[in-house]
Amino acid sequence: MEETNREAVATAVQRVAGMLQRSDQLDKVEQYRRREARKKASVEARLKAAIQSQLDGVRTGLSQLHNALGDVKDIQNSLADVSKDWRQSINTIENLKDVKDAVVQHSQLASAVENLKNIFSVPEIVADTQVLIEQAELLEAHRKLMDLECSRDDLMYEQYRMDSKNTHDMNLIRNYFGAVQGLSDDLAKQLWMVLQRAMGTVRRDPTMLVSVVRIIEREEKIDRRMLDRKKQTGFIPPGRPKSWKEKMFEVLEGTVTTRIEGSQSVTREADKMWMVRLLEITRKYVLDDLIVVKNLMVQCFPPHYNTLDRFFKLYHNAVSMRVQELAAEDLEANEIVSLLTWVLNTYKSEEMMGHPELLTEYDINLMDPLLPQEVVDVLLSKYLQTFTSNITGWLRKALETDKKDWFKETEPEADQDGYYQTTLPAIVFQMFEQNLQVAAQINETFKEQVLKLCLKQMNSFLVRYREEAIAYKEDHLRDRLLPQCYVQYMIAIINNCHTFKESINSLKKKYFKSTEPTQNDAAIEKTLNDVAKDGCQFLLDEVFLDLEHHLNELLTRKWLTGTHAVDTICVTVEDYFNDFAKIKKPFNTEMTSEAHRRVVVEYIKAVMQKRITFKNADERREGADRMIKEAEQFKFLFRKLTAGEETDRLCDAIAAIAEVFKLTDPTLLYLEVSTLVSKYPDIREEHIVALLAMRGDASRDMKQMIMETLNQNKPTYAGITQPIFKDITVPTVTMTSMSSSMAATANKLLK
Repeated sequence: MEETNREAVATAVQRVAGMLQRSDQLDKVEQYRRREARKKASVEARLKAAIQSQLDGVRTGLSQLHNALGDVKDIQNSLADVSKDWRQSINTIENLKDVKDAVVQHSQLASAVENLKNIFSVPEIVADTQVLIEQAELLEAHRKLMDLECSRDDLMYEQYRMDSKNTHDMNLIRNYFGAVQGLSDDLAKQLWMVLQRAMGTVRRDPTMLVSVVRIIEREEKIDRRMLDRKKQTGFIPPGRPKSWKEKMFEVLEGTVTTRIEGSQSVTREADKMWMVRLLEITRKYVLDDLIVVKNLMVQCFPPHYNTLDRFFKLYHNAVSMRVQELAAEDLEANEIVSLLTWVLNTYKSEEMMGHPELLTEYDINLMDPLLPQEVVDVLLSKYLQTFTSNITGWLRKALETDKKDWFKETEPEADQDGYYQTTLPAIVFQMFEQNLQVAAQINETFKEQVLKLCLKQMNSFLVRYREEAIAYKEDHLRDRLLPQCYVQYMIAIINNCHTFKESINSLKKKYFKSTEPTQNDAAIEKTLNDVAKDGCQFLLDEVFLDLEHHLNELLTRKWLTGTHAVDTICVTVEDYFNDFAKIKKPFNTEMTSEAHRRVVVEYIKAVMQKRITFKNADERREGADRMIKEAEQFKFLFRKLTAGEETDRLCDAIAAIAEVFKLTDPTLLYLEVSTLVSKYPDIREEHIVALLAMRGDASRDMKQMIMETLNQNKPTYAGITQPIFKDITVPTVTMTSMSSSMAATANKLLK
């Protein structure tokens, strides 16, 4: 308290000091004092008012507590009076038991009187109801049936209340109303019959279906009422609950299932397209029925039935069961595709469950798949196995058919550009195309799997194709007169490789989304190139078999004295290449280049075989001039065959060799040989030895010097685009002859 006073005094001092900081403010001291006195009086008044208010509240609270205490005492007195009266009334209640029994008996008698008319007319009502049921007057029949059941149930209930253990009287009532249960069963049969024909009934007479639904709804209400009474009293009439609503949905489900299962009109034995027909009939039935449900049947059922949703599920489940049964059968490849295409595509398309009239009402994607994924995978795997087996057989049969054409006496057909071809590529890729179109109907992933399988089978097929082409060539070599059109069909085989490449690329572009190469691409490309190269080689072999005699005349005494061997060679090559013009590029170009190279190589081989040794300078000059002339003939020929492309380098090798022979001064022989080696660095030592031996005038020392010098300055021929001498071997016999000749020359010099 003292501390509070000190703080107050200090605050007051500080405040006074603030007001009296200047001398002129002393005149206002009295004014300040009066103002502070007024403030003090105001505060004291407020404090007194607050304290007075608190005292009034306490006084009021004490008064209310006093009144509450009085009320509690009054209640205690009242409860005591009630307890006293209750004890006195127990005896009175026991005396009223007879009255209670009389009330129950009165209630039973009242119920009996109320139903007395119905009780006596039960046989008549039963007969009338039976007639109404037979006449399909279902609502009226049900009304009479309810009256009968109500009379029976009320009597049995009253009997149950009076004496639940009196089974004799209960059975007496049940037997008297025994025909009622039969009427109920007959009426139910009529109801189920209408529901089984609901799709037709709703088109013809929707009021009949509405009546059925109304009857079932009535029975549902009665069932609920009886079950509630059972909870209270333990009594329930016979035949209750009927559960007709549940039965109605069971009947509708059975109707839908029967409609789906009954859609198969033919079997595989009667029609190979049975699966397609079955699925199309099912599609039509389901679509038509659901449109009828949406447009007509929904109005016949209460909204809370969710009729359209319910029928969607019924049809979906029935179709799912049916397709699973079909999937479990031993299906053929085309049947598997038809089933999966229908299940995965048609079912959800606009042609069926995605129809515009249904799409706005229900989302079929909310349903489970018709077929579980594992079943789909099994079917796809089975299809791929069957397809693999089938396509192997198809390709084998196509190749056998094509082989028969190879032995025909007529030329193969030509395409619009005049290139020979057979029907094999078209047949093969028509098969692939058809199967890929079918696979594309299922899904993208499966389509790519089928394409990869086709390419894999294609690779194996091309290996067999190459083997058959080789066998075809070998058969021809046994008798070159047969087949008559060997060359033309070998050209067709080569052209087929080009067609195969184009067709494969077309299929991949059309059916394969990814641009990544497949694992079979490289193998197919290599095999096709091998088949084409083999074919070109076989044709060139055919050419050179015809040229063999004329090639053997080259660089011989007969050639030196005058022969038309090269003329014949050029005419023969040109004649063959008139046919070879029907080979597609790039094989045509490659084949022309190879023929050019091979002619030059065969010519140089004739040089290396030392078929002639020049005796003097005149023979060397004459032979060299003939070689240069013939090199020009070859240039002219192959420029013509290659449409003016550069072909000189190969033929220039013949002219370069001719220059070695043409040289008259042996001392310059080294320079000429060096020039030859610099132009054609792939030339080897044995080639030079053979050339010098054929020249016939090179001394042993000169040969040795030339060889030693060339060995010291041997150029590399790595990277040469057209090596000529690399594949030319000098026969051993030639080398032996050269050695003997050199030895003989040395002996002469020694003598």
